[in-house]
Amino acid sequence: MTTTTTTLFHLSALFSFLAALCFSPPPPAHALAGSSSAALAVVYGSSITICTILADRPVREIQCWRNGQLLPPILPIISFDYLAGGRDTLCAVRSGGFRLLCWDTNLLRPKRIYNDTSAPLISLSIGDTQICALRNVPAGNAVCWRQNPSSRPIPAPRTSRFRSVSTGLGFSCGILENATVSCWGDYAISDLIQSAFSGHSMAVIQLGGRFACGINTAGFVICRGSNTTGQLNIPSNNQYEYLGLAAGADHICAIKRLNRTVVCWGGNGEHSNNITDGVSFESVVAGLDFTCGLITSNLTVMCWGPGWPNHYRAAGATLPLQKTLPGPCIAAICRCRLYPQSQLLCSNNGHICTSCDELPPVKPNPPPPSPPAAAAPSRRLRRGLLAFAVIGSVGGLAGICTVIYCLWSGVCSGKKKVHNSVQPRITAPAATTGSPLRRQGSLPMRRQRSGTSGKHADRAEVFLFSDLAAATNGFSTENRIGSGSFGIVYRGKLPNGREVAIKRSDTGPKTRRFQEKESAFESELAFLSRLHHKHLVGLVGYCEERDERLLVYEYMKNGALYDHLHDRSSSSVVNSWKIRIKIALDAARGIEYLHTYAVPPIIHRDIKSSNILLDGNWTARVSDFGLSLMEDNSGANDISEYKPGKAAGTVGYIDPEYYGLNVLTAKSDVYGLGVVLLELLTGKRAIFKSGESGSGLPISVVDYAVPAIMAGEVSRILDRRVGRPEEVGESEAVELVAYTAMHCVHLEGKDRPTMSDVVANLERALALCDGGGAAGDDYGSVSSGRNSIVVSD
Repeated sequence: MTTTTTTLFHLSALFSFLAALCFSPPPPAHALAGSSSAALAVVYGSSITICTILADRPVREIQCWRNGQLLPPILPIISFDYLAGGRDTLCAVRSGGFRLLCWDTNLLRPKRIYNDTSAPLISLSIGDTQICALRNVPAGNAVCWRQNPSSRPIPAPRTSRFRSVSTGLGFSCGILENATVSCWGDYAISDLIQSAFSGHSMAVIQLGGRFACGINTAGFVICRGSNTTGQLNIPSNNQYEYLGLAAGADHICAIKRLNRTVVCWGGNGEHSNNITDGVSFESVVAGLDFTCGLITSNLTVMCWGPGWPNHYRAAGATLPLQKTLPGPCIAAICRCRLYPQSQLLCSNNGHICTSCDELPPVKPNPPPPSPPAAAAPSRRLRRGLLAFAVIGSVGGLAGICTVIYCLWSGVCSGKKKVHNSVQPRITAPAATTGSPLRRQGSLPMRRQRSGTSGKHADRAEVFLFSDLAAATNGFSTENRIGSGSFGIVYRGKLPNGREVAIKRSDTGPKTRRFQEKESAFESELAFLSRLHHKHLVGLVGYCEERDERLLVYEYMKNGALYDHLHDRSSSSVVNSWKIRIKIALDAARGIEYLHTYAVPPIIHRDIKSSNILLDGNWTARVSDFGLSLMEDNSGANDISEYKPGKAAGTVGYIDPEYYGLNVLTAKSDVYGLGVVLLELLTGKRAIFKSGESGSGLPISVVDYAVPAIMAGEVSRILDRRVGRPEEVGESEAVELVAYTAMHCVHLEGKDRPTMSDVVANLERALALCDGGGAAGDDYGSVSSGRNSIVVSD
């Protein structure tokens, strides 16, 4: 690949990154309806079922209770963010928001009713047989479905942007961005409710049978509609007295702000009882004629009301459900404040934000007195200063982005450099020390210094150069099998008959180039002497004689993954989705060991398919640690000698954030593995020429595959040599790998999953290939909330 092509590719990647960094608007704020517990749902109809999302678990699975006993976990290896119930229906939003699954009363086999990676769901509400949710693309767009597919759909206003949405018996309402209420569905009641709330600015609204109650922006409860059982007769209504509501068919319950106890009205007074006296609740959710609440003290569930069966009451006030999440675990910054012990409840996989409604109200300051007429000239002056400030801010922002581009492109320093290994490698100038662009997440890194060779005698054997020359038949071209970070790799056979791979450094005068190879040799020797893992290529020994530097590795009989994917004459063994997923999982486990279990943690910096080798059993192992770095815990500053601040890697695999802004974290390896996952899925090189004949312009596999994955068209980009998955489980597995890869190659590292998240998803994918997981199960994004892959993205 030419220098010009490389530059064009990285210009494209960097401009996309800078656009997201400099010009992206802040995400819109959305709030769930007041009574909605994101993790508590009530299913009624043929039987009563209470379901919640478990807390303190790495996988946020659903637990359900029915007929006095706990049911087996639903999809026990899948995480969910939102949960809601209705008449004989339970629905849940998969972590990441890309998919919505619904179950019937039996809770056996889910039906996927929403699947759109470009527009994640951010809330969920069910009213009897109608399901509504909000999407964040377009921001605040409402989408609704009927529970029964044969029923007439109820369209939501397509052009409206909602803050929240609630569903009742046959109609739905939402609060628009301007705090007004818009309703749709059963036109008789929806028109009545919308008209009744006309002129009110609302913060929360909840719908019942033929009535609605809400909290306006001034903090007062407003109820409108039918009053057949006293559901509009609010017992007391002081300003900011309530912070949450739940509406049934003819009753309403609310949480008091002061002590979080519950008060209920309507239903002819039958919903008021002493079972809830003195009990504080985090949230309440209503069925037709009963209510359930999440208890603050222990995050368990209590239910009450005339519709709650007597034999359930006899069993105790609370249900035997395990600790429940009080809200969704997210990665975004909270607009108000964190819920207590938030990270523990989310198992360090995101955090829970409290509702802004729970904060004490702030009384507005009285407006200042109007200035006298003589002050008119100063008003014009202020306007002029404001205009100057706006123009200056825009200019300053443009200047910052210009500096970023200057630092990235090397125009400022003239130090841009391209060098080659198996594939072209690239380097970028280091960012200025103390640059404001360096993020808090960046770790101070240094190379592992080895000193003299005697320090490496831990488990590595010392070889004579003459013995290694004999083992490779004088380093003959017939024995050459590849090249690495600092030299050529040969196949050899030791006197004891053991086959090995021998990497020999290029020899020559001690130029800067030779010093770089010396550094790579020292680094790889130091790392491999202390790293021992079944998914890392093992070091057998080394040789240092005069200017000769050689490393002796375990021999990987089946070569590099790159050759099997991109050499059309290669073995068909890897032309199986199960084998490809297993190879990806092996490599991810090796990298996870470097990031999580090595002390100090290690960043590989050059993850690519040619550095993933396959042994005789087709087990994948990560190789080539010549560019690897480790966290500097000593406080020593030896970067001037080893230059770890200089971005290094391979074209097509290098993290755009690392290359453009010199931000190096473990997420840079995640990006590289994401590209490898896309290679496994598509059979395309990291950079390839477009067009049927390969004669078009160069394109990255990221730009080729990610748009199709986001559009839900994974099958369109799959490698034809393997073909479309025929089994349902295999199809779900491939889809999960695709969504995991999409999250791995996010432009910004903070949006990527950890390597442990990636391993968890690939383990699930491999289990699906082996028949684990029922047909129709959802495995749509990463496991860690936002990144959870889930994977979510």
